Amino acid sequence: MDIRRRPGSSRAHRSLRAYGTAFAAVAGLLVPACSTGSSTSSVSPAGSVALRALPAATPSALAPYYAQRPNWRACGVPGFECATLKAPLDYAEPGGGDLRLAVARKKATGPGGRLGSLLVNPGGPGGSAVDYLQAYAGIGYPAKVRARYDMVAVDPRGVARSEPVKCLDGRRMDRYTRTDTTPDDAREKGELVEAFKRFAESCGKRSAKLLRHVSTVEAARDMDLVRAALGDDRLTYVGASYGTFLGATYAGLYPERVGRLVLDGAMDPSLPARRMNRDQTAGFETAFRSFAKDCVSKPDCPLGGKGTTPERVGRNLKAFFRELDSAPVGTGDADGRKLGEALATTGVIAAMYDEGAWPRLREALTTAVRDKDGAGLLALSDSYYERGADGRYANLMSANAAVNCLDLPAAFGSPEEVEQGIADFEKASPVFGEGLAWASLGCAYWPVGPTGEPRRIEAKGSAPIVVVGTTRDPATPYRWARSLAAQLSSGTLLTYDGDGHTAYGRGSACIDEAINRYLLEGIPPKNGKRC
Repeated sequence: MDIRRRPGSSRAHRSLRAYGTAFAAVAGLLVPACSTGSSTSSVSPAGSVALRALPAATPSALAPYYAQRPNWRACGVPGFECATLKAPLDYAEPGGGDLRLAVARKKATGPGGRLGSLLVNPGGPGGSAVDYLQAYAGIGYPAKVRARYDMVAVDPRGVARSEPVKCLDGRRMDRYTRTDTTPDDAREKGELVEAFKRFAESCGKRSAKLLRHVSTVEAARDMDLVRAALGDDRLTYVGASYGTFLGATYAGLYPERVGRLVLDGAMDPSLPARRMNRDQTAGFETAFRSFAKDCVSKPDCPLGGKGTTPERVGRNLKAFFRELDSAPVGTGDADGRKLGEALATTGVIAAMYDEGAWPRLREALTTAVRDKDGAGLLALSDSYYERGADGRYANLMSANAAVNCLDLPAAFGSPEEVEQGIADFEKASPVFGEGLAWASLGCAYWPVGPTGEPRRIEAKGSAPIVVVGTTRDPATPYRWARSLAAQLSSGTLLTYDGDGHTAYGRGSACIDEAINRYLLEGIPPKNGKRC
């Protein structure tokens, strides 16, 4: 599954997917981690592997890339400019071919002196940073931040406008997202495995050359090319969700080039895929329990009345999922899609990212449970997968799998390993555990082997880095933020005691003021500050 922010509630920018069944049938839960690129590893005093910085001097073979300057042109949304920059397909062999990176900018509006460029990334992996900039960050970030910074975004390699990874087409993707991730017998297990294999084979056929070079380390190196092209000595950056992993990786590779970095909804790069997926499973359980408590306090909760415990709400939801597994309900969809267990689960997961979506989820569940109309949950699922009304999908899920499966060894290597691990996942989440365990199998069949491994990121010698964690974040559990802040030699932890995924720009004046002051004045919040 992937983890990223996207426009949603009126309060700000809501995240989608932590990543992907179907709901995780793409590659499984978000499993990004430090990939290799040309970096090496070192062993920290604690014995864990740490990401080692790259040499400060630019290799001569990369000099032409660092000498680029953007040729800005008007594009898309009024007030925004776009450009294309080149990056080597393979940093180990810069002469072996290039790829194109899509960059967008909105110039600082003033008043006040320009502070430089502020790069933003909404997460994923697979989320379009250019779309995020034009739809939200370039117009929705605090005015005083936009006044002093050129707001900039680059779609990471393999994503959206930057040489997108291509896998299944729309109709086949529709079938894939309906795949049952809670198989009841050998036949359904076989069908799930075949779905993973078909998805992986399609990516291998359509994007063979690119699949080996979409790691997070390579994307971080691309960001340094963009920094240089913009004329900035240091990188100023706000990354959300998976964007925190991308930003932390940059800091680990180029600690001396770190300017002001905000890592919001932080990931822990030291975790292996299975542990990461299990932690995220527990995060969704925590978020669902908050939803359940809120739901039963309302007169229109379809999963239980006042006084119903969160445990009972969860059992009621599981019973509803079982009904859909055997008897999907209609949706009125033009393509004839019905709501089965997989799509319904995805719809519920999608609404966990922002408590502002809870009323919509209650309504969708009400019509599905009581009226046998699955249109509301299907719409939530489609938003998660970025499926358009025309039946076409953005490349989010394709890029998500490609990056995740390259960044870390697979969480599970076989159906037998999943079966052995289900109890642990169900302990983490009685509601979502089984499905998320099976969803973590996807990378086992990926056509390209992983290049990354779990690594601590210390970024020794960097400027202060602000790590933001939300206590009941479903997609990036709070413990990850604490861990990353502790790993970073200059990390400072900023905590939001609340619900939803990420914290900046989501309604907390305390969080926003602390981050704005850091971005504008370079003064980080006191380590451990809580809002």
